[in-house]
Amino acid sequence: MTAFAHQRFEYPWGSVTWELRSVNHRYLELSFKLPESWRQLEPSLRDALRSKLQRGKVECALRVQQQNQQQALQLNDALANQILDAANGLKAHIAHTAPVNILELLRWPGVLEPQTLDNDALSKQLLEGFHTALDEHIATRQREGEALAQLIEQRLASISDIVTDIRSKMPTIVTAQRDKLQQRLAELKVELDPNRLEAEIALIAQKADVDEELDRLDTHVKEVRRVLKKGGASGRRLDFFMQELNREANTLSSKAVVAESTQAAVELKVLIEQMREQIQNIE
Repeated sequence: MTAFAHQRFEYPWGSVTWELRSVNHRYLELSFKLPESWRQLEPSLRDALRSKLQRGKVECALRVQQQNQQQALQLNDALANQILDAANGLKAHIAHTAPVNILELLRWPGVLEPQTLDNDALSKQLLEGFHTALDEHIATRQREGEALAQLIEQRLASISDIVTDIRSKMPTIVTAQRDKLQQRLAELKVELDPNRLEAEIALIAQKADVDEELDRLDTHVKEVRRVLKKGGASGRRLDFFMQELNREANTLSSKAVVAESTQAAVELKVLIEQMREQIQNIE
């Protein structure tokens, strides 16, 4: 969700600069810095952002600079003709009147006015520039998303390696626990009924059994990869799978019966937390 876009446009009447900034946020939060004379654009800008973005704290800023050159003058033909008609009408009632002075006529208030800009046309130009900046902003977010997806994939691969390693070692771990129990009994010179011994060993194996957790970890890893490959707005869904991965890692840690299993669970939690932090940047 973190991205920045800057677009500057030059027109005969001046220049326009659009800036879009976004940072991580759970929802879509929009703020605008617009000149008061262009505050009416805000509803259109909100609609455009909401149609393209799902999450993030987005700040949209507009700067408009009009050229200081002297504005062209526009003749008010209707007013000038009214004044001429009135002057000509007076000639019939006043003898020896001087002819109408053109320069005096032009000085009459309202006959010559600064040529005003077409606000509708300017609004269209401003919105076109905004959409260009928005496209750049989205492209920046997409490039960052692709880089984040690669980082997440690396950690998913590490999780899969850890799961495979634990799965391959579980039979050895259970056998080692059986041997440890028998050795302890021998040291204490305690003899158990063979059936009782097998029951105790079975209980140890049951407590240490993490096949279900390993299977769920594999399933969640596959689902995260599927969501990343699908693309689109996926941040909230990925957040959910990080919670599920962390849940399985915690269960794995609680069932650990040897230091090696505990260390593997810790490594899983570290990898999951790294992914969770990166996913905060994904829409």
